[in-house]
Amino acid sequence: MTNSPFISIIVPCYNQAEYLDEALNSVLNQTFSNWECLIVDDGSPDNTQEIANVWCLKDDRFKYLKKQNGGLSSARNYGIKFARGEWVLPLDADDKIADKYLELANNKIKQDQDVCLIYCKAKFFGTRNDDYNLAQYNFVNLLLENMIFCSSFFKKSDFIEVGGYDTNMKFGYEDWEFWINLLKNEKGTVSKLDYLGFYYRMKDSGSMIQEINKDEYKKNYSFRYMIKKHSELYLNNEKLPNIIQLNYENIHLKDKNLKLQKKIQFIENNFLYKILHRIYKFISG
Repeated sequence: MTNSPFISIIVPCYNQAEYLDEALNSVLNQTFSNWECLIVDDGSPDNTQEIANVWCLKDDRFKYLKKQNGGLSSARNYGIKFARGEWVLPLDADDKIADKYLELANNKIKQDQDVCLIYCKAKFFGTRNDDYNLAQYNFVNLLLENMIFCSSFFKKSDFIEVGGYDTNMKFGYEDWEFWINLLKNEKGTVSKLDYLGFYYRMKDSGSMIQEINKDEYKKNYSFRYMIKKHSELYLNNEKLPNIIQLNYENIHLKDKNLKLQKKIQFIENNFLYKILHRIYKFISG
């Protein structure tokens, strides 16, 4: 191992100890060897520390860090703070990477001095085993939907410059907001490798992206926060104002509908309502 790793892999872990071995094994199997892997225990109540320590003894490129629970963005930021690599690759503890992902990314970095973000083809595994198909990247489309998954390479210096992951993105989409922040000034190019290098685990429950996608409040909160934070990007882009206005109106209508549904549910569950409803049915025959 060299004194200065080129790539730092950041693995935040909270209640994912059962999957951690598989994630770390995918790191150990990399054909590119100049890396370090920082396992960030985000105050996890399971046996994350025990498993991490085994890996640290197995290979000193693995390092264990522990912090008070603060969420995914906080854990990634904490790990990257201690990262010694010039480039960073986040890897969630329940996902995995293919063995040439680091090697091919390193080759791309050497070939293209302007590249600032690198990702690849991806696939689901677990409860789903199909391709993870995402739209082709361009920045205008990125403002409307995320097409770059979290396990993508970026420079630590760029991470520091934009202030890291926003810990206010507490429900998810934190990687989406980070990409917008990273790419908004067009500092470099984005490259997608023609290689299946990332595997995203799907589970019956417990996945952050599944939780936010089925919860309208969390989804709307996160999207509204991004629009407000990057309002100049959204409102000053001539291709977006009409779309953003429609999004605002759609979110507003969904909020009103959700509040109305909650009021109806409260009334229907109220004991007095049930009695009055029975009396009304009896009187009306």
